Amino acid sequence: MKLKQVFLIVAISAVSAVGSVAVYNKYFDSGSAVVGSAEKGLPANYAGFFDGKTGSPAEGLDFTKAASSAVPAVVHIKTKIPAQKRTNNLSSRSRNMDDFFDQFFGEGFGPNIIPEQRASGSGVIISEDGYIVTNNHVVSDQSGGVAPEINVTLSNRKNYKARLIGRDPSSDLAVLKIDGTKLPFLVYGNSENIMLGQWVLAIGYPLTLDATVTAGIVSATGRSIGINSRQTKRGDTPVESFIQTDAAVNQGNSGGALINTNGELIGVNSAILAPSGTYAGYSFAIPVNIIKKIVNDIIQYGDVQRGYLGVSYIPTDDASEEQLKAYGIPTNVEGVYVNAVTPDGGAAAAGIKKGDVITKVNNAKVTSGLQMSAQIAGFRPGDKVPVTFIRSGKEVTVTVGLKKKTDVINNNLGTRLKADLSTLGTDKAAKYGIDGGVVINKIFEDSPLGRARIQPGFIIISVAGQEVSSVEELTELVSNLSGTVKVEGVYPGNDMPYSYPVNLDQ
Repeated sequence: MKLKQVFLIVAISAVSAVGSVAVYNKYFDSGSAVVGSAEKGLPANYAGFFDGKTGSPAEGLDFTKAASSAVPAVVHIKTKIPAQKRTNNLSSRSRNMDDFFDQFFGEGFGPNIIPEQRASGSGVIISEDGYIVTNNHVVSDQSGGVAPEINVTLSNRKNYKARLIGRDPSSDLAVLKIDGTKLPFLVYGNSENIMLGQWVLAIGYPLTLDATVTAGIVSATGRSIGINSRQTKRGDTPVESFIQTDAAVNQGNSGGALINTNGELIGVNSAILAPSGTYAGYSFAIPVNIIKKIVNDIIQYGDVQRGYLGVSYIPTDDASEEQLKAYGIPTNVEGVYVNAVTPDGGAAAAGIKKGDVITKVNNAKVTSGLQMSAQIAGFRPGDKVPVTFIRSGKEVTVTVGLKKKTDVINNNLGTRLKADLSTLGTDKAAKYGIDGGVVINKIFEDSPLGRARIQPGFIIISVAGQEVSSVEELTELVSNLSGTVKVEGVYPGNDMPYSYPVNLDQ
């Protein structure tokens, strides 16, 4: 009798396993991305990984199969920036004076030489035709531009020239492309299913070594460490919701793979906690669910189609109770305090107001602005997202229709300044000898710019002593200013700077 019970239990377990795998294969990630998908079958590098009976990884917890499947799809990225002459972006008169001194005294008074720069990191092949995801900082130069020469080496020592498809500094992601066919690639996992304590493997090319595999566990999820703000341009919001692990990651691992024991890509290694410059216990990876959306946007549209909520907030993560009270922020509610709502934005249309405390976005709890931004980063303009907030002690949930940030920003700034504005192109900025600015194309009736006697064509380069190089930066700056401010800039073809007092309140 006992033997029959044992056989019955084994039979039920086998049927359940087969059924679970069938349901998983049918429904998991049905809205598949253009890359990282196994819809057409697993790539050759996964051969031998599954046991062929139940569709489950053979031999239970076995790092060797996951590692051997993933290593061929993780690449070594090397960048090269040739030596270049650096100028100080001075006026043409100043540059001519520098050239004069250089003729008599040698270099040092004016332009100087930046020596050749070489760097390396890692990347992950996510399609058989050669799309690669890596970190933005792996392919960037010191000024935030892109390294002109990017080379990729596979684990089999085969070399390729890579070209940049696009990048997103806010999330520290970039997409490269090499020309190849039937390349090994990693299949996307689902970072929403990650659990604390589960085993993960980090794969990359650290410290000039060849492909290296380290193991650890997931220590935390949804981490924000403030690192992406270093490369996010003013006016944009950094996106951070890191997977924290204790897998050893060092310099050179950036852009490499974080995989689960099924060999699926669940993150891209991006940062380390390193007071000494090397691994000191924790590393941080960008979750694959953020990667999917950003990579697909870059491949399909050329840039990231990021929805815009339309609120500004006061960072309260490290604020004391006294500081919260001074702001008028409730001390008994965890969330994001709305400091202002952008007119014409999705939040304003949904009824969100200043003083509300946002506690959930898309039903996920948020306690900081970075967590809120990470949730919004997964949606495109036009998407509708549930947002929960606390007002007067009551919980309210509304559906917010996200909009395109540039549309909202340009409309609001133009309405306030009553002018048609645009960002100065990089080629014209170089021609005029400035870093960037905002062009006043047309001034409408009763504009504060017109009252200050500014003429169309004027290029704004600073407001209230703060430089601006884009419409987004100008909008962010002006939204926090009132009264009379000093607006500085130049007119095309004229090196002389002009300064105007502009009253923003009239």
